Amino acid sequence: MSPTKLFIIAVLLMALVPLAPLARADEQAIEATAEAIAAETPSLLQRAAASIQGTLETALDLVGIRYRRGGGSPDAGFDCSGFVGHVFREGLGLYLPRSAKAISLEGEPIARNELEPGDLVFFNTMRHAFSHVGIYLGDNRFIHAPRTGGRVRVEDMTQRYWSKRFDGARRIAER
Repeated sequence: MSPTKLFIIAVLLMALVPLAPLARADEQAIEATAEAIAAETPSLLQRAAASIQGTLETALDLVGIRYRRGGGSPDAGFDCSGFVGHVFREGLGLYLPRSAKAISLEGEPIARNELEPGDLVFFNTMRHAFSHVGIYLGDNRFIHAPRTGGRVRVEDMTQRYWSKRFDGARRIAER
């Protein structure tokens, strides 16, 4: 090999040597940044819980809106399935069927003792199963659009009227 080629190779090698510690330092900085971002980014479970909490807040913001048969918006008023559909659409981006009976076929069945906030609760209020739906809030309370002349409100599921008519529950949203 000619002395000129050897000289060029030697210069190139000397130029690369100081870069090696910098490359390692850059790698360490990138790893530290990635770890910091991961620590600040909520987990899937945390995001799901926040989504459900936000959905319940959406529902509670609608307390007092009047009942209207076939209604599905705050301006028009709500019936029970219109209320639940609106809340899940706005809060979670989920589109549910339009009737309580059809909604009762969605998601997974949940035992009463396994209810969690955000689950749907169904009642027999019109002498047929799954004729009414509400959203479970926790602590035996649910929110719903009750009936003509009523307004969206929170009720206690242990009240005799609701306890007698409880048909079941479904979990629609992922946790």
